[in-house]
Amino acid sequence: MTRAALALLMMAGMAGAPATTEPPIRPDSAHRVKSVHITVVSTMLADKGVGEWGFAAVIEADGHRLLFDTGDRPETVLQNARELGIDLSTITDVVLSHHHADHTGGLLTLRRELAKVNPAALSRIHVAPGIFLRRRKAGSDAESNPTIALKGAVEAGGAVFIEHSGPVELLPGVWLTGAVPRRYPERNWGPPMSIVTARGLVPDSVPEDMALVLNTDKGLVVVTGCGHAGTINTVEYAREVVAPGPVYALIGGLHLFAASDSTLAWTAAKLRAAGLVNLLGGHCTGIEAVFRIRELAGLTRRAAVVAAVGSSFDLDRGIDPLALAQ
Repeated sequence: MTRAALALLMMAGMAGAPATTEPPIRPDSAHRVKSVHITVVSTMLADKGVGEWGFAAVIEADGHRLLFDTGDRPETVLQNARELGIDLSTITDVVLSHHHADHTGGLLTLRRELAKVNPAALSRIHVAPGIFLRRRKAGSDAESNPTIALKGAVEAGGAVFIEHSGPVELLPGVWLTGAVPRRYPERNWGPPMSIVTARGLVPDSVPEDMALVLNTDKGLVVVTGCGHAGTINTVEYAREVVAPGPVYALIGGLHLFAASDSTLAWTAAKLRAAGLVNLLGGHCTGIEAVFRIRELAGLTRRAAVVAAVGSSFDLDRGIDPLALAQ
């Protein structure tokens, strides 16, 4: 989907008051993050804590901390963080990769509980345009976008949503892509859904899908929620707008669990060409998909791992899979 098409959808289908909008800024690849540690706190496999169909990760970069997505159930990320010894109350910024409930479902409870300790906890919520578009499931007239009601409830508690209309450097060397353009026809989303517009219903391709990118001396570290924009679309856009170097690590959901053999082979070839070194594939990536990409992209067992709750990636030490996913 082009940015012009997304803008038309926004005008036709926006529900409620708009979020605060921050304009895109010119990319500057000069700054490199020196220290990166990413811990998965929501996914299906659970070495510690509890698993669920969802995704969330704590991002640590040069002393700064972010929460990327919030899992599905209200209590999952809270419980897992507690069992992993991670204090979420000091995190002020959370990124929502897209509108699906398995990435946004924990936000309201997290905000309410953590604000009891620190009123600023998770008070700034970063999203891309399109996340609040009205949506419908096939055969239903009911609203199916959970973030519309979520927005009002979270804002009532004092938090703000910030929309990024393009790539933005959120912290030194830490970027959000904004909505990722669809250069390749990767159809990385699930059951048919529709977006409500003034002209009727149009297919929902999850146009707001965005990723987080850390720029390091070893290459880019790319974090995705589901990768609905497409794994390769996301990776290549990150290299275009942040820095043109190799992809040192790809972490999160890639929505490849139902991908065909030819799709997996194509994806692996593209990732290999992008210089991929580490893959921590969780949530909707699929266990078999991780193994196939490991083989086809020429990665080792140590460097391509199925993510579990508590598994982590460190810029210096690589992936710690814990016991379950080794």
